[in-house]
Amino acid sequence: MPKEKKVDWFSIANELHLKYKGKIEVVPKVPVTKLKAFAIWYTPGVAGPCRKIFQEGKDLSFEYTVRWNYALVISDGTRVLGLGNIGPEAGMPVMEGKALLFKYLGGVDAIPLVVNEHDPDKFMYIVKALEPSFGAVNLEDIESPKCFYILEKLNEILDIPVWHDDQQGTALVTLAGLINALKIVGKKLHEAKITLVGAGAANIATYKYLKIAGADPRKMLVVDSKGILHQHRKDMETLRKHNPWKYRIALETNPEGKTGGIKEALEGADVVIAASRPGPGVIRKEWIKAMANDPIVFAEANPVPEIWPWEAKEAGARIIATGRSDFPNQINNSLGFPAVFRGILTVRSRKMTDSMFIAAAEALVKYAEQKGIHEEYIIPAMEEAEAYVMEAIAVAEKAMEEGVARRKISRSELEQEVRELIMRPRKYMEVALREGLITIESPYPVD
Repeated sequence: MPKEKKVDWFSIANELHLKYKGKIEVVPKVPVTKLKAFAIWYTPGVAGPCRKIFQEGKDLSFEYTVRWNYALVISDGTRVLGLGNIGPEAGMPVMEGKALLFKYLGGVDAIPLVVNEHDPDKFMYIVKALEPSFGAVNLEDIESPKCFYILEKLNEILDIPVWHDDQQGTALVTLAGLINALKIVGKKLHEAKITLVGAGAANIATYKYLKIAGADPRKMLVVDSKGILHQHRKDMETLRKHNPWKYRIALETNPEGKTGGIKEALEGADVVIAASRPGPGVIRKEWIKAMANDPIVFAEANPVPEIWPWEAKEAGARIIATGRSDFPNQINNSLGFPAVFRGILTVRSRKMTDSMFIAAAEALVKYAEQKGIHEEYIIPAMEEAEAYVMEAIAVAEKAMEEGVARRKISRSELEQEVRELIMRPRKYMEVALREGLITIESPYPVD
């Protein structure tokens, strides 16, 4: 397993962001060959679709405008990557990068938007006011526990899907990877002893979806910055009032009332899923040695995992996953959100449901299985476009099955549309590079 490569990605990114002055732009998708074209695309012709939408119903905006493929990527900048509360302006590069991933990996037109509003109710008012322009909403980099409240309430008041990638995206890919990892070591999800290190947005969502998929809460331990959660902790009343999501976990897990920290929580565990703070040294080699036979270690902190993969391997870990692309088994949200949004937007879904989430995870599991899973391949890689196609189709079909899709189409039509939309940005990139519309500037890594 390769050790850390000494590449200064921060300096490279600083230089290239300054050179390109942004990562996305708006380009036409309709033919404009003469001025008369604007009589169709703008005035007077544009009044035609305006009247149609006004007279026949707002949902027609999904058919006559780009709304059907528009996702809002919105953040208040309060929990950006591992940088914390750095504000909306400093968070904008991340939102813009997210929009780039949406387009290149899922064929989704995403608009990055940062807002200077920390009050959750006012933030939700802004999102609700923007709803007529978009087909789906991606919440991004919002601090915990506020993010849970915002997601739940927006799900209630919006008539378009809403998703918080730090919660659902991380949980989706983690679940898919874990299902295949357990198959390799010959263990069952409902029997596995699972320890979650970190109790922020990612792991609280991971806990929720592990339960839905069949994991037993009584066999689970969750560790936050104060130690293992249990129902007799001194801060339970504070949690009940200010973080009911973590409070419920404390009630449902750890029936024996085990106390201590990460070391104690890993004793005898089959699986550890860490989404806490950058390492190394957050998880130690000797703690991995105290886990059950053939332990599974997901160390997802970025840019440095809680324990280096080679250290975990030396300590006896059978399967190791991280959040990084330079190690095997990358657990990356980008395997989830582009395809999920591709699926819900293609059928104009009104909601994103838990069963659609599980369908997406199962599609990733199936794709990797068909390729052939092994200790260093439990989840598809980001360059495997066909995995996104399978995942998007699974989500779209579940939306139609559950009756939340505005549009119903056949499997063959769905597959054709999804594949075309996912491949389209790659074709654009080839043309843009060939024609010099996009140039490769130094120090871009060409190898």
